[in-house]
Amino acid sequence: MSNEILNPAETGTVQLKVEGLSKRFNVKHHGRKATLNAVNDVSFQIRKGETFSIVGESGCGKSTLGRCIARLIEPTEGRVLLEGEDIGALAGEPLRQLRKRIQFIFQDPYSSMNPRMKVRSILSEPLRNFGVPEADISARLDELLRLVSLNPDALEKFPHQFSGGQRQRLVIARALALQPGFIVCDEPVSALDVSVQAQVINLLVDLQRALGLTYLFISHDLSVVRHISHRVAVMYLGRVVETGTRDEIFNQPKHPYTQALMAAVPRFSATEQAQERPQRLTGEIPSPLNPPSGCAFRTRCPRAQAVCAESLPPVKIFSADHSAACHLL
Repeated sequence: MSNEILNPAETGTVQLKVEGLSKRFNVKHHGRKATLNAVNDVSFQIRKGETFSIVGESGCGKSTLGRCIARLIEPTEGRVLLEGEDIGALAGEPLRQLRKRIQFIFQDPYSSMNPRMKVRSILSEPLRNFGVPEADISARLDELLRLVSLNPDALEKFPHQFSGGQRQRLVIARALALQPGFIVCDEPVSALDVSVQAQVINLLVDLQRALGLTYLFISHDLSVVRHISHRVAVMYLGRVVETGTRDEIFNQPKHPYTQALMAAVPRFSATEQAQERPQRLTGEIPSPLNPPSGCAFRTRCPRAQAVCAESLPPVKIFSADHSAACHLL
């Protein structure tokens, strides 16, 4: 994959705004009622036409955040505004119409399609649900297959007759069916081989350029994130600890957690290998059922001090796009 970043949206228009979003689940733990804090007070903005990526270890709340933004699940607190409209206030027909504007690409392309339906039915179902005339559906299906570089004969096949990469192309085609402007991509290539990953990522890049799409891209794969992103938010145990442009996050990380993540990225040139690198992560992520006081990362941070256990870290601003929450910055 090329490492050339996409041209950012020139207008800078905010398409989606997340304000103080939290999601808590009531669960049972050792036979007792407990609260799982999956997402804690998350805020950020996504500009029209850009790719905003969420990265972090498994269990940090990335997918839960994405599902809240797409209203597949309801947040406990906070707001999500799409083009200035509070989507949490929508119900009935307005909420149904929202589905045309925000679509979701899931991690597993096989389980997200009905194995008993042919591709023609899978792709035409959302079109019929939203009243697209039958006379227009056939042309739209041909266009969708062209967009994802699949042959027209794919319409008469079942999902199991395709490779993993082809299935993900079909899932992307279905997400595009209603011409959305915003797409949540939840680990869309993690189930694919590396060579196929590159093809699908390049397809997403091409579609963004051609259709003016905005992506919320969720991944734990830093090499993929580095290729596709304009801006990146780093999550740890439900909280965003650092945000910045792609180059700021990868080349000038500020938060100790972000630095540890970057230390795990392979370096291939002699210059990169010679550079001093932060210590890699050790230890396990604390349970979200019983998170540490103060800074949640302090139990794994090599620089942790007493103040880190006393209160949540303040957010320090480094540039218009770059900020990090840490007591020691």
